[in-house]
Amino acid sequence: MPVNKKVKSKKSVSTIKKSVKKIINKNSNKKSNLAKNSIKKVVAKKLISAKYYVSETPLKYADREIFGAIKREYKREFSGLELIASENIVSRAVMEAQGSIFTNKYAEGYPAKRYYGGCAEADVIENLAIDRAKKLFKAPFINVQPHSGSQANMGVYMSILQTGDTCLGLSLDAGGHLTHGKKVNFSGKIYNFEHYGVSRETMQIDYNEVRDLALKHRPKIIVTGGSAYPRFIDFAKFREIADEVGAYLLVDMAHIAGLVAAGLHPNPVEYAHFVTGTTHKTLRGPRGGYIISTNEELAKKIDKTIFPGIQGGPLMHVIAAKAVCFKEALDKKFIDYQKQVLNNAKTMANEFISKNYNIISGGTDTHLILVDVKSSKGITGQIAETVLDKAHITINKNGIPYDSESPMVTSGMRLGTPAITTRGLKEKDIIELVNYMDEALTNYDNEKIINSVAKKVDALCKKYPIYKYISEM
Repeated sequence: MPVNKKVKSKKSVSTIKKSVKKIINKNSNKKSNLAKNSIKKVVAKKLISAKYYVSETPLKYADREIFGAIKREYKREFSGLELIASENIVSRAVMEAQGSIFTNKYAEGYPAKRYYGGCAEADVIENLAIDRAKKLFKAPFINVQPHSGSQANMGVYMSILQTGDTCLGLSLDAGGHLTHGKKVNFSGKIYNFEHYGVSRETMQIDYNEVRDLALKHRPKIIVTGGSAYPRFIDFAKFREIADEVGAYLLVDMAHIAGLVAAGLHPNPVEYAHFVTGTTHKTLRGPRGGYIISTNEELAKKIDKTIFPGIQGGPLMHVIAAKAVCFKEALDKKFIDYQKQVLNNAKTMANEFISKNYNIISGGTDTHLILVDVKSSKGITGQIAETVLDKAHITINKNGIPYDSESPMVTSGMRLGTPAITTRGLKEKDIIELVNYMDEALTNYDNEKIINSVAKKVDALCKKYPIYKYISEM
């Protein structure tokens, strides 16, 4: 059934228009702007529903349940502070691109080599995304089609590995990622992953252990990078170990991509065979992935694996948003932003240390902090997450190295500064925020105090509002 097919006769539409005029005339003596706006909304709704099935109907009227959830999520983000390290607040331009008409377009293949017609503008968008990302990361080859970081990692594995091949990655409890060989993940089911961890003394990667394991197991690929590792990684040392055993080196820079782009973190492109990442997190773009290859032969393998190997049509509306994100990251202001992300993270870590919290590895070199709340406050990460959520502060429970608790309980919490830095918070605000968090965690069983903290957080949020242009939804 055609989307724009009329469902009312011209006579029916005319009848509705007459009834609308009566409504307007009846309410013409009302001076309230609110009343007039309400009438306009009724008019718009009646005319729209008269002409079309769905295509021109605003979400507010087409699906009240979804609209309501979106509105509530806006209020949650507006009135709460986001400290999940993998989340950020995207620009209006990124959201407009992702919500654009490109959501309609199929574009299987690559620029100038599509399997569908009508892809001229899709080619423009994808080429812009590629060129901007190459410049941003100083990368020779990049594929911007992976739907996520996990699919980017899958793309690398399936390009060079066979089922059962031996791999070496950072264990999840030491700060790695599910796709680095966790048994419940495809990577751990298809491939034989061995894992290195961190030193009990320093809580940092032990490169001697990495080398010993590499020599023992002779992996075909070594994976480094992670989701909860707060320190710089010596990529040169990893490449040295990989070369010694004849392995490929994959660096998963999903979390640190924004810092790398700003020149505030070592660039793994100089050392790795492959670099994967996401466009959200510190890069502050849409949710999506990409793969950097450091030579043409590997790049060709990656392209064939992504399409037609593991994906069909690329999400062109997301690639449009990725291109916008890469452009924003090329601006000098982005460097200032990333510097503040780091300053805020270091301030947060130091403030927690001053309050006798156990910070894993003793601090941070990046945007994230891992806190052992069990040894610090006698509570689990699960309790910390619940308590802080009531105080309008969003964090996530997180396992720590050598954790005795289950993944759904944990001994730690992971904190990150990208989103609150985007809002505008600086060092003085971070000190205030840590005080609020400590007050809530110390009094985790006192609802009155937690509610008091929530009010303080609300006041802080109002100083740094987000998305003013949609605040009147």
